[in-house]
Amino acid sequence: MNKLIVIVGPTASGKTELSIKLAKKYNAEIVSADSRQIYREMDIGTAKPLDLREIPHWLLDIKNPNRAYTVAEYKKDAVKIIRDIQKRGKLPILTGGTGLYVKAIVENLDIPKIKANPLLRAKIEKEVKEKGLEYIFQKLVKLDPEAAYVIDAKNPRRVIRALEITLLTKKPFSQQRKSGMPLFDILEIGISVPNENLKDRINLRVDEMIKNGLVNEVENLINKYGSKQQAFDAIGYREIIDFLKNKKTLEKATAEMKINTWHYAKRQITWFNADKKIKWIKSYKETKNLVQQFL
Repeated sequence: MNKLIVIVGPTASGKTELSIKLAKKYNAEIVSADSRQIYREMDIGTAKPLDLREIPHWLLDIKNPNRAYTVAEYKKDAVKIIRDIQKRGKLPILTGGTGLYVKAIVENLDIPKIKANPLLRAKIEKEVKEKGLEYIFQKLVKLDPEAAYVIDAKNPRRVIRALEITLLTKKPFSQQRKSGMPLFDILEIGISVPNENLKDRINLRVDEMIKNGLVNEVENLINKYGSKQQAFDAIGYREIIDFLKNKKTLEKATAEMKINTWHYAKRQITWFNADKKIKWIKSYKETKNLVQQFL
């Protein structure tokens, strides 16, 4: 009654398809561990599973894009939902590529609340304007080398906040959270995809996003919420926003989406490889055998 299956892997590796297949077989419900899919109306650019009729999915579409949502909030919500699924005699499957969301549950992280420091934040933002975001990112990496695998170097809010926390606490950003006693009996499964195959899958997914109306989705979102929401710093949204502001062509925005997604996938792989409890699989048959033994 305390069992939890966790499916992880880089973006476009097939986590959603695998979790749905397992959910159908084992009478399970899916809990999302994706920091972008929590937002309503951000569907195409986050590759959100759209057909949710057969299998219940939790922690999708829970916030508007102009609302903040912290890792601490995610942990609280996810633990409550996982326990509810278990109480109803079903199997929860935690699925997603946001490493910190997964770690918060798997390692029962104690997440400190560090208030923003307006003066320090303003100083860092001034440096970004004068010397560029890359300069600030390198400053962060010098203080905390692991941040290179955790933080998106092109996401200004994330980089600034990580440096702010590191300077305020005098501790590396990546070491701020402490692990506690495990909350669940967990089987962690990672999807292993050869690099060339993964690159092809990413490129195909980006092309499909454009074809399926990502530009219209982003245009509707910025008309409704403005272009400066934190949620829109996500890959796929920031590039299309630049296109809509005539800063680049659609062709260039699409090419950048592919490159940025690939870099993100590599960071995810590095992050998950650090977790030695993950059992990496290459086929559904392997997964089924692992789950059978676990259950």
